[in-house]
This record gives sequence, C-alpha cells and structure tokens, in this order.
Amino acid sequence: MKDERYVKNLEDVIKQMLTPIKNIPLNLVIESLCGCKIIPFNPDDEKDAKIRSVLIRVANMAASRVNVSGIRRPRPNEVGNDIEPFVRDALNTSRYHAGTPVCCNGNMKTTGYPDIYFIDEFGRTNYLECKTFNKENIATTQRSFYLSPSENFKVTKDAHHFVLSYEIYVDGREEKNNIYKCREWKLLAIENLLVDVKYEFNSDNLRLYSEPLIIASGKV
Repeated sequence: MKDERYVKNLEDVIKQMLTPIKNIPLNLVIESLCGCKIIPFNPDDEKDAKIRSVLIRVANMAASRVNVSGIRRPRPNEVGNDIEPFVRDALNTSRYHAGTPVCCNGNMKTTGYPDIYFIDEFGRTNYLECKTFNKENIATTQRSFYLSPSENFKVTKDAHHFVLSYEIYVDGREEKNNIYKCREWKLLAIENLLVDVKYEFNSDNLRLYSEPLIIASGKV
C-alpha cells in the first residue's frame, strides 16, 4: 500500500512537471538564463530611432539581393537559414559590425537563438534573429519562435533583441528545389514577446544503447 501511494505521488509530480507554463515575457526568460537584460526598444529615443532606420534599409537591401539570386530549397522551412547571410552582409554594408554571437565560453556558435549580433554606431551590442513567414498562417497558433537553454548560451550582453522576418513565396522551380523570393518583411522588437515552456524527457546514446537494454543485434 505504501509503495502504491509513493508511485501515485510520483506520477502526480511528473504530470505537474509536464504541464506547460504559458505566457512568460521573454525579457524575464533571458535574464533568468544568463543574467543579461533585454534593453527595451524606445521609438522616441534618438539612438533607437536611428537603429530602426538603418534596419529598415538593411531589410530592403537583403530582400533585394535575395530576389536577384533566389534561394533554392525543397521546403520553405529551410529558407530562414539561407536568408541570414544576406541580412548579415547588409548589416556590414551599412557599417554595422555584424557576425555570429560568441558564447559565454568564448566560442562562436551558429545554431540556436539568436542568429546574429551587431554593433551599432553608438557602440551598443544588438541581437537579431532571422525568420520567414507565410501570410496564410501568420495569424495562427503555429509555433515559430524557439529558445533552448544551454550551458553555452549565445546571449552574453545587455542588448536590444530584434527579429527580422520575411514573407517568402515560390517564384519557380529548378530540378528538385523551389526558387524562393521575398515579398514583404517585418521588423520586431521582442522584449515583450510571450513564450511558453514545455518540458521533455531525453536520453543519450550511452544510455540508449547500453547492454542491459539490447535484446538482439546482428550484422548484415
């Protein structure tokens, strides 16, 4: 009876752990993960207004360059990564030093949030995430923003956090790939973005392929 009560209590705890936590402001998440603050974007601030005007130019410049060459991919969800170098090059052309964020261990990391850091003309660090969207589902609850905690988190400074997202469309086909181009873009300041947390269980190869679990194997 005691064991049954213990198991039931343990099951209840696990169920509570797996209950998603919803609508957490991103600025609180970032600060709790790395101790760095998201600096709110203030359109009435002269420096922030300047950044906005430069990012508008960057957005248009990157889109124009994408539309000249096109992006060749079989699926639209792969296009976001390909837009990133166009945006980074446009930032550098605009005299904003841009590159891949350096993690807390001193190494650059290409995967994970955020995609790009850039230094503005006032010497301030800013972070920018590149995304794409489809106008048909932009108002749906389809998940589109992801942030995973990491020992080597890419946010290491207090900074503005922006998202630059492009509406993409298919403008042709080449062999197995669609040719994607841009139709519209949106620039977002995301300090007040609400995010959800959903836990998962995971394991690794060492435990998954351990001897006690193997019940058969063979060579071919």
